[in-house]
Amino acid sequence: MKKFFFSLDTVLRYKEQILDNLKGEHARILQKIRICEQEIEALEQERMECGREFGRKRERGMAINDIRTYENYLEALRIKILQKNRLLEQLMDEEEKKREQVVEAKKETSSIEKLKERKIAEYDKQVQKEEEQFIEEFVVTKNALAKISG
Repeated sequence: MKKFFFSLDTVLRYKEQILDNLKGEHARILQKIRICEQEIEALEQERMECGREFGRKRERGMAINDIRTYENYLEALRIKILQKNRLLEQLMDEEEKKREQVVEAKKETSSIEKLKERKIAEYDKQVQKEEEQFIEEFVVTKNALAKISG
């Protein structure tokens, strides 16, 4: 019998390649999210430390220019944190969309893989049937020859 051939193999490989690419893109977005979260955490930590330092220095007495410098720096940190939080929201939206694309691509790939498995099972049944038929014909022929010769 001829070798098994699945007509959608090229489509399956293409869908698997798309799925792999989407998984890679999803992983890169997740990495960006982790980096952004770390940056936000570092900025918040810096803002808290600076706020504490500012409070301690203010209690001991400070020049107005130094007070304004601290206030401006704290405000700049607050703005940076807000911007990073907006970026984080965008990245999370992007991650959710990419995850949905990965799930959809996985569904498409899985459906083709299941079809291939069914076709292989059908092929295997057909091969087994042909082998059984061959053996049966062999046995019948052997018995017929034995009767003729002896």
